[in-house]
Amino acid sequence: MRRLFSIILLTLALATTATAQIRKPQNKPYIDLRPLHFGIQIGLNLQDVELQNVGPQTIVMPDGTEQDAHVQCDADTWNPGFSVGVLADWRLGQHFALRLAPAMHFGSKRLVFRDFKNLNESGRPSEVTQDLKNTYISLPVDLKFSAQRFNNYRPYVMAGLNPMINLAGKDQEYVQLKRYDTMVEVGLGCDFYLPFFKLIPELKFCFSLIDALDKDHWNELTDINKRAYAQSVSSAQNKMIVLTLYFE
Repeated sequence: MRRLFSIILLTLALATTATAQIRKPQNKPYIDLRPLHFGIQIGLNLQDVELQNVGPQTIVMPDGTEQDAHVQCDADTWNPGFSVGVLADWRLGQHFALRLAPAMHFGSKRLVFRDFKNLNESGRPSEVTQDLKNTYISLPVDLKFSAQRFNNYRPYVMAGLNPMINLAGKDQEYVQLKRYDTMVEVGLGCDFYLPFFKLIPELKFCFSLIDALDKDHWNELTDINKRAYAQSVSSAQNKMIVLTLYFE
């Protein structure tokens, strides 16, 4: 009985493989032969930031006295946002393409500050939160490597650099990020050839190459009590996951 069951499974597997290899009529058969083609993009993003904490610190008060402080900052969750943009794809060869995909990413990062010098009734550090809103203009330049097209799909991998401009104002309550950032990004996706257009779902991961923390923001705070929170972080690196749908 076990042998019969194994034979049935093997037969089904071979039948599925054979079916998958059957050639079907191709939609848009010559679209990839164009030297340059354009499209639009919409998507969702998840933003996060990796923070380096200072630990115990000494704050100089306006009267010259010193005050010990110990505040720890953490981005405790990935916050969802949305993205929109356009696409330009330049064919370099049978498998390679150079892609420019300017986009705007709307989102935020939730920061939690824990003050170890100020405990609550249960003996735990008191917490203060900051909603760090970000609106990025990104200008990624990616190299795309595609597999051989089979029927109406074609998987690919991509990698590139993504310069970004942060349009958020410089009025953040505690932590402020720099205006400019540069990210490295890698991802994978698949071209689906539909009768009237090409649909391309893609998942990519972005990581900042520079320290994105605006250290000058500390001195701009007029409330001395906020400086212990702002100065609790020594560096910050942005991270982002983007799920995009391209339409060509």
